[in-house]
Amino acid sequence: MKDNPNKKNSLKHVLFGSLIGTTIEFFDFYIYANAAVLVFPQLFFPGSDATMATLESLATFSIAFLSRPLGSAFFGHYGDKIGRKFTLVAALLTMGISTVAIGFLPSYASIGVAAPLLLMLCRFGQGVGLGGEWGGAVLLAIENAPPHKRAWYGMFPQLGAPIGLLLSGGTFLLLTDSMSSQDFMDYGWRIPFIASSLLVVVGFYIRTKITETPSFENSKNAHEEVKVPFLTLIKSYKNQLIFGTLAAVTTFLVFYLMTVFTLSWVTSDLGIVKRDALLVQLFSVLFFALFIPISAVAADKIGRRKMLIIATAAIAIFGFFFSFFLKSGDLVLVTIFACIGMALMGFTYGPLGTFLSELFPTNVRYSGASLTFNMAGILGAAFAPMIAIWLASTYGLNYVGFYLTSAALISLVSFLMISKKVHQF
Repeated sequence: MKDNPNKKNSLKHVLFGSLIGTTIEFFDFYIYANAAVLVFPQLFFPGSDATMATLESLATFSIAFLSRPLGSAFFGHYGDKIGRKFTLVAALLTMGISTVAIGFLPSYASIGVAAPLLLMLCRFGQGVGLGGEWGGAVLLAIENAPPHKRAWYGMFPQLGAPIGLLLSGGTFLLLTDSMSSQDFMDYGWRIPFIASSLLVVVGFYIRTKITETPSFENSKNAHEEVKVPFLTLIKSYKNQLIFGTLAAVTTFLVFYLMTVFTLSWVTSDLGIVKRDALLVQLFSVLFFALFIPISAVAADKIGRRKMLIIATAAIAIFGFFFSFFLKSGDLVLVTIFACIGMALMGFTYGPLGTFLSELFPTNVRYSGASLTFNMAGILGAAFAPMIAIWLASTYGLNYVGFYLTSAALISLVSFLMISKKVHQF
């Protein structure tokens, strides 16, 4: 994997290389999210009532968010020390192997309590891989970008999220339509996990063809590297870490409320059949994908920070209308609700990677951007579906909306507190 120092990355390689990796990573991540709602409660947590089995399954979903900062610290260290390229390849393989292994796991009926334990181990590996993947993919894009198009370049890896979600949801929909419920539960759910190995091979090939970013090479040639990037972050950039993390919390929360929680709620409490719920989710993802580039263009014109403040304020307002759509049980209103929520997700997600990366200098950027993003994942997403189900079941859907609005207000304050300084690339 040695680079030719005279070779520069083409625009095609940069954008496709950053997009393909995050698409694969998020496809792997989201097929687990779908399975955690539709499959795992019955196969890995039998014996409990339906609600408890779902909560236990969603608890394993949370493990990946807890392990993502570990992946950020580990891969970020080597990404800042030895380069983005090798680290991106290693993170991709970590995620891919963990995902494929899930497809071969025996159920609780076969090996008892060892089954959910192995499932948790694989989920841990998924989190470590994604913790290292996201930051490197964003840096691959923006460290090759001209200054006036940094948010535009940085949105390409962000597009991997809706594309990965479309692929995962479409795969589950195709499988549930083409086989009986029994066959799907017996072996059909395993197909997307095992088939992801083909995507990993493609991503591995593309990643090995990419050279280091100019920003990293310039920093390395200037001998700006630090011995332990994580310690440098804690010592010199703790405000960026703290406020960057809190600023990104709402992005995670709105997404997992609109996907995992909504899918669980409408199928179990509103009685909407799983196929219709998946179709609604897939349709709403188109709005997620559409508004990512729109927000990136706006962010390059008015500034990343200002764009994110506007998007977060809109999410805070959306929280007050959360229950209006879901209480009705009407499929049309649920669809409108999903589309609005995912459009807001696109607005906040598009410039987020660029914004977080600009908080840190090149020699600690991989570690800093990855840690802020993935620590926000713990606060905003790790337990969000479980908290939302508990709030809705105990106090009503209004309180799920209040939960979202409260998080958005915290993020708004954080955006206002964070430094406006943009580090050189």
